[in-house]
Amino acid sequence: MSEQGWQGFLAAENVDDWVVLHGGATAAFRVPSLVEAAQLAQAMAEIAGLDGTLMTLNGGLLTVRLTRDVWQLEERHVELARAVSAVARGHRAVADRGAVQEVQLAVAARPDAIDVGFWRAVLGYGEMADDNAVDPLGHGSTVWMQELDPAKPLRHAMHVDVSVAREQVEQRMTAALAAGGRIVDDSGAPSSWILADRAGNRVCVCAWPDGAVSPEAAAQADGTDGAARQDGAVGPDAAADPVGTATPA
Repeated sequence: MSEQGWQGFLAAENVDDWVVLHGGATAAFRVPSLVEAAQLAQAMAEIAGLDGTLMTLNGGLLTVRLTRDVWQLEERHVELARAVSAVARGHRAVADRGAVQEVQLAVAARPDAIDVGFWRAVLGYGEMADDNAVDPLGHGSTVWMQELDPAKPLRHAMHVDVSVAREQVEQRMTAALAAGGRIVDDSGAPSSWILADRAGNRVCVCAWPDGAVSPEAAAQADGTDGAARQDGAVGPDAAADPVGTATPA
């Protein structure tokens, strides 16, 4: 597993229906009814190589997730995505990138206190990677264990990550701020922003990885060298530091 898989997917042509979230490539297709959505799902299930794909029906909306983790994306998923989209077009389904999102719970702890086994047990979740727990039904949010710098004080032990399509992040931010939220840290922009509610509970709104900024593009934008921005530009939760180094307003 490496960054080449999801970066290659983002760079591929003819995958415009798809959003690359923390959990991997996801698309949502709308049809007039639940019956038609079920028929569409059945047609897609006949595509060779779709084993492990998660499909979810909600009325006339069919959501298709090719993997459960962004790091599992491989070159073969590009062709699978194109095949899925072709079947959708054949059924006159309409792709809706705005409907695609993923909510993840990040549990922070120092390295010697990471306890992912507890979270898997108490939630009835399974293992997708060494540092996470996933709902076997595919309904609940993934739980990710975030290692903290032992030298920093722990202020917030948990936060929520919301991963959306790159063109949706501005609308989501505007709605959150209008609802009383405030920006705590925007140093990870345009990949991520940390917001808080009035009680100080934090959420990271992420355009990463769908809107990942390459080191070269970031360097042109802010005048720094590419290496200096690489971690902040393409890593998950680059700004989501739950220890709260920023002082609340």
